[in-house]
Amino acid sequence: MDMGIAEELAGLDVDMTAWRHHLHAFPETAFEERQTADFLAEKLEFFGLEVHRGIGRTGIVARLVRGEERTGAIGLRADMDALDIQEENDLEYKSTVPGKMHACGHDGHMAMLLGAARHLASGGRFSGTVTFIFQPAEETARGATAMVEDGLFRRFPVDRVFGLHNIPGMPEGTFAASPGAMLAAFDTFDITISGVGGHAGGLPGSLRDPVVAASEAVVMFQSIVSRNVGPAEAAVVSVTEMKGGAAYNVIPDKVALRGCTRHFKPHIQDLVERRMTEILRGLEVSLGVAAEMRYERRCPALINSPKETEEALRAAVLVVGSDRVYGSTPPVMASEDFSVMLNSVPGAYLALGAGPPQPNGMTHQPAYDFNDRLLPLGARYWVNLVESLLPVR
Repeated sequence: MDMGIAEELAGLDVDMTAWRHHLHAFPETAFEERQTADFLAEKLEFFGLEVHRGIGRTGIVARLVRGEERTGAIGLRADMDALDIQEENDLEYKSTVPGKMHACGHDGHMAMLLGAARHLASGGRFSGTVTFIFQPAEETARGATAMVEDGLFRRFPVDRVFGLHNIPGMPEGTFAASPGAMLAAFDTFDITISGVGGHAGGLPGSLRDPVVAASEAVVMFQSIVSRNVGPAEAAVVSVTEMKGGAAYNVIPDKVALRGCTRHFKPHIQDLVERRMTEILRGLEVSLGVAAEMRYERRCPALINSPKETEEALRAAVLVVGSDRVYGSTPPVMASEDFSVMLNSVPGAYLALGAGPPQPNGMTHQPAYDFNDRLLPLGARYWVNLVESLLPVR
């Protein structure tokens, strides 16, 4: 156990909690994290780090070099953005921005990484380069791509990169990760079905009903997983929105559908998109409508590198002991665009247990609040990871 590091970080608990509460009170959503970025940059500069703003539009990158820079370089990533949710908590630090809140714990993730940065800057025992990556727009699965395309790893090279996320419903203070696929790929689709509208009761025979066609599409999409994806594979196709029409007695000209798909393997991703297209083409012929689909591959499946996963789990053991670290967890259908970074650099993504789900559920809901007891654990994990991977020689 890392009792020495724990004692050194003990004085940061109050500061990390204050930082977290400040960030919670002033949430900003995807690519609007300007006030958040200013807060982070000011703290990091005060700690003595080399800070770069505007990476991937609103992202922050900070570097800390000790000893021999060539001995190694690692990246540590936290997400910055909030969600478009109206907070229902009655907290002193509740959201001051109508319709926006930190409902996923990114405020806590930032505070933990800030705490680790402060400790490592003031007395960290390592030799090499630590790159602190504060990423925007994780919730829209666009921020990691924006940073990578802006030259994140070309301008700030690292040998490996690591991420961490709190998970309500997992025992508090436990860590978990698995090598290989951990989280699913996330794709979105927007479909417009156009027909010939008119009087619903008087002229049905002369119309081409897009509502019927859209309803058929929703039902038939469900057959993709049950009848086209093998039972040993995994996929989800979800239509989450259906819009069309504005009167009891009028069939509309158009109906819009949108939703998302999830999968782990590229050939399943290809199959899902192809079958959706074929189903829509069939409806065009059978029902006389026109169907257009925009299918966007937002982020790939999150694949942990075996070596880096083992390294991350060893660092977690130093924090909470081996009986509270799980090295074999089944993949889940949630998605995370940290996968884009892992497609560029080897690395690993860990889950940090936040305890029982809150009364109204888990994350992405108006009564969620990050568990502040996780702050010192997360900061200690980051410090142990750095000092174990970049030891002083």
